[in-house]
Amino acid sequence: MKNIKRIKYLNQIRPFYNKQLIKVLTGQRRVGKSYLLKQIMEELLKASPNANFLFIDKEKFEFDTLLNSTHLYNYVKQNSREGMNYIFLDEVQEIKEFEKALRSLQSESDYDIYCTGSNSSVFSGELATFLSGRQLEVHVFSLSYNEFLEFNSFSKGKESLMKYLTYGGLPYLCHLPKEDEIIFDYLKNIYATILYRDVLSRNQIRDISFLENLIRFLADNTGSLVSANRISDFMKSQHNSKAVSVIINYLNYLMQSYFIKGVKRQDIQGKRIFESNEKYYFQDLGLRNAISGFKPKDISKIIENAVFNHLSYMGYNIHTGKLNQKEIDFIAEKGGEFIYFQVCYLLSNENVIDREFGNLKSIPDHYPKYVISMDDFPITTSFEGIKHINLLDFLSLESMN
Repeated sequence: MKNIKRIKYLNQIRPFYNKQLIKVLTGQRRVGKSYLLKQIMEELLKASPNANFLFIDKEKFEFDTLLNSTHLYNYVKQNSREGMNYIFLDEVQEIKEFEKALRSLQSESDYDIYCTGSNSSVFSGELATFLSGRQLEVHVFSLSYNEFLEFNSFSKGKESLMKYLTYGGLPYLCHLPKEDEIIFDYLKNIYATILYRDVLSRNQIRDISFLENLIRFLADNTGSLVSANRISDFMKSQHNSKAVSVIINYLNYLMQSYFIKGVKRQDIQGKRIFESNEKYYFQDLGLRNAISGFKPKDISKIIENAVFNHLSYMGYNIHTGKLNQKEIDFIAEKGGEFIYFQVCYLLSNENVIDREFGNLKSIPDHYPKYVISMDDFPITTSFEGIKHINLLDFLSLESMN
């Protein structure tokens, strides 16, 4: 792979080099966690060439015998040396009760530990309590649009934007010809890997066809408000019935693998979070399109998913908004400050303009408000401080400041 540094993530981790915290890179498979882990190792090796470095990649056969915490602990101790030992663990969730070994090693001053994980449940709940105060988690996303340009040596513009919206941001795509058949063959293989290794096998799911139908439903309804009850009703109409509780579990499994992200609705006036009706977005657009296809009629859904992914990349907590009978696409919060967004394909007529800007005008506060679309020219008419921004320009931002 090209030796391009993903500076955003390295800058988050560098202050914790040689600190007694377990550094954890989380994210969907194939988003570049292993690549980052190796870049971290290269930087540490350059600074401490005489230290001992152990890199354990659980996707390689030579480490197949490391099945549990005892195996891991013994392997590390047997291969340790006097002085500083840097430990790198790739896909650590493949080792049963790995946290016991890591906590013991972390308590010793001569170990600096870095690892990756592809399942959010591994670093939450009881495990988070077990390692409380001992871990730093950095979430790694698919390539942002700017990273996509750098990795693929593209220039900013409509052509590269459409490639990004179509193929998504998995880093390995930079090695493949940008031809639909080749790209989507690769993406379908990644989809199958995530599905079988991170969802079916991990959660002992046997009804593969139901899970695949559920994922297709989510792809077809990207950005739409859905509930487990609605999904259940749809599946019944397809003669593929499951209890609502089972559907909720399946949705949670997909979210734990970082394949999709559920976004809850928030009442803008009362700040209450609604427990029913979520929107679901795919953490990589290319994988979504490999399932459902890239159809012109879906462009609004794809744009909305791209905006959600970019807000997540910029570090915002995101809800969808409800204000009386009006829907606000995104409420983005960071540090107690809010930004509101409406997203559409084109502001094609007065009715669309009035709807998108009007929904934002109804919000009774003075936080920033944006309408994002693919229009070539910004709407310059004053809408009480609401700004219009082109999707290409929005995706090129590294922050909203």
